[in-house]
Amino acid sequence: MAARTRYAPDRGLTVRMTATMFLLGLVFVAFVAAIIGIGTAYHASSAAIVLFAVVLGGGFAIGSLFYSDKIALRTAGAREVTPQEAPELHGIVDRLCALADMPKPRVAIAQSNIPNAFATGRNADNAVLCVTTDIMRRLTPQELEGVIAHEMSHVAHKDVQVMTAASFLAIIAALLIRIAFYGELFGGGRGRGGNNQNTAIIMFALMAVSIVVYAVSFLLIRMLSRYRELSADRSGALLTGQPSALKSALVKVSGDMARIPTQDLRTAQPMNAFFFAPAMRLAPKGSLANIFSTHPSLERRLAELDKVQAQLNRRAG
Repeated sequence: MAARTRYAPDRGLTVRMTATMFLLGLVFVAFVAAIIGIGTAYHASSAAIVLFAVVLGGGFAIGSLFYSDKIALRTAGAREVTPQEAPELHGIVDRLCALADMPKPRVAIAQSNIPNAFATGRNADNAVLCVTTDIMRRLTPQELEGVIAHEMSHVAHKDVQVMTAASFLAIIAALLIRIAFYGELFGGGRGRGGNNQNTAIIMFALMAVSIVVYAVSFLLIRMLSRYRELSADRSGALLTGQPSALKSALVKVSGDMARIPTQDLRTAQPMNAFFFAPAMRLAPKGSLANIFSTHPSLERRLAELDKVQAQLNRRAG
């Protein structure tokens, strides 16, 4: 987890995240067994198709891991800033790095009217922290420190590595869906020969299995993402000792999303998995849409921070 830092571990969330990864592993084993069954029953070419998807998916996963910082900065339209250009921002980052005993990430600012922040990178030595101009304008220094502590927790806990590994199965399933779809579209089942019939069956079976695997993986990955956001909230609040500042930042940022033009929110949505708070209108409490969200509901995050505050109060008492 975060052996090099002072970010507090969360055993309860760690157990839930481990269980989610275990379920993803079971899905992967079932997926492999189904693919082997398809190849044995119909045609050996299915093995070549799957191998191609695994190699291509592995390339995508490795590329996204090693270039996540550059991709995120380019997508957000951000640029790195020096301590001379943004002394207050660098001062907050320096203080948190000293508190957490972790390397200082590169610091960037994105010109945006959406109040948000993100941190990414394959490890602490190759990380970048980015905040938008709007979040710097709207939050107090204490609130901004809480947000940055949350984001740096993602780096300390190697969340980019964890989510990349978790997404590998979904990437393969998505590729197989496309391969099977285009295989059918461009003649996979045409003609009268037995080989063409077998190919059509293989493509249909691959597509069906891949769709199921992708759907299950997608839901498990979103669940894992929500756990990691709660963990980052908790460890960030414990590091600063100010859960109330993080709560205030969450309320401000989430409330401000309702006033952002819909077009701007749609433009920013590709970054939602990275953001401190998703760039979208909040779904009603208990809404089915929440199971597809990368982040927990605002109510859940505030409730968990109340628990952190109670924990700090007990320590102080």
